[in-house]
Amino acid sequence: MDKMWSGRFSASASSLLDEFNASIMYDRKLYKEDIEGSLVHAAMLAKQGILTSDELIEITNGLSQVMKEIESGQFEWNIHDEDLHMGIEKRLTAIIGDSGKKLHTARSRNDQVAVDFRKYVLKKNLEIVGKLKLLMQEIIVVANKHTQTLIPGMTHLQHAQPINFAFHLVAYLSMFKRDIQRFEDSFKRNNISPLGCAALAGTPHNVDRDMTAELLGFDEVSVNCLDTVSDRDFALEILFNISTMMMHISRLSEELVMWSSNEFGFVELSDEYSTGSSIMPQKKNPDVPELLRGKTGRVYGSLMGLLTVMKGLPLAYNKDTQEDKEGVFDSVDTAEISLDILKEVIKTMQVKADNMESACSVGHLSATDLADYLVKKCNIPFREAHFITGRAVAKSEELNTDLSKIDFKYLKDIDDRINEDVMEYLGLRHSMNARTSAGGTSSQRTKEQLEYFKNFLKV
Repeated sequence: MDKMWSGRFSASASSLLDEFNASIMYDRKLYKEDIEGSLVHAAMLAKQGILTSDELIEITNGLSQVMKEIESGQFEWNIHDEDLHMGIEKRLTAIIGDSGKKLHTARSRNDQVAVDFRKYVLKKNLEIVGKLKLLMQEIIVVANKHTQTLIPGMTHLQHAQPINFAFHLVAYLSMFKRDIQRFEDSFKRNNISPLGCAALAGTPHNVDRDMTAELLGFDEVSVNCLDTVSDRDFALEILFNISTMMMHISRLSEELVMWSSNEFGFVELSDEYSTGSSIMPQKKNPDVPELLRGKTGRVYGSLMGLLTVMKGLPLAYNKDTQEDKEGVFDSVDTAEISLDILKEVIKTMQVKADNMESACSVGHLSATDLADYLVKKCNIPFREAHFITGRAVAKSEELNTDLSKIDFKYLKDIDDRINEDVMEYLGLRHSMNARTSAGGTSSQRTKEQLEYFKNFLKV
């Protein structure tokens, strides 16, 4: 079977080369983008007098039939055709005859695949943004119920200061907001049309690149054709954006794994999103967040793979670039199902507020409040106040009690300048609500932060 490019060859390609060279079994995912690009290209060729109106009608009708065949499952994808571009063009020509052979005028597979893949990536940028917003909305629903619920704030995974659970969740809203902004920025930066660049140097045909850019929904045409046909920055950007987003998802997943353990007991995951053990009947395993952690490494691999493919390529197009799609397709699918299932895990989990608040009674979480009290009420320099507080913590350890529950007389023995009103400062809820600075954990500040993210999602 002759290939469309076989004119200068005297021998047919080996079956081994067909298998090694072909991308059609995975790049066929881009068939909608490819046919859309071809329809627009044909319309432009007709406007410029390169195709007749009758030829345009034939091509348009033929591509419509190809689309129906693909979507009905009747289309035969053949590895001998190499890629979806050749497969679709061959079928079009079989349907309408010689008019189909004219479609590729003033166009190369290089700018064709650049259009198809770029349109796919741009579309997925916005779809992922939509799913991120749905996840954020679900987190807000849970957070609204827990602006007063105490939980230990940690550094180094050690109890540090009391915060409220909503405040903790808002930290993840902040991460996901940045993710949204990255996807949206990538869309704006990369919404540029490659169509009309041909192989690498443009075309001598009188094409209208502005027309095709507008019809395809691009903001403008690319400036330099040599760069355009070999550019895969847009693919690298979505892989980086997904990797960063999955890193944030993995951090939340790690906490869900810990929080659902008996040692923490802060949340219980729904039976719908948990699994059991094949040998231990009592087990309820947090497989979803564990898988989310694991899939983060998977998308990292796709990013590093494409970075490595691109790092040494001379201009312009090289066949290496065929390796750009599988990792992106897989990472996009991973990102979308990860966002969907994490949203449901958050929605259906049970928050055990009593256990969270009990945990705040371990670790002397109000120690900083004692130091702040000594500075504000006793006019003691902070470094000295820090030392005095350290002695109070040591005394609490000796008494096997938490600093928030220590008897006032012991504090008075440590430093005579301490008065009984200190006990209010040592209260855990007082400690949480005392942090009223912008961005702080007080319930009022947390509610303000939630309003901020509600407004962000409305824009």
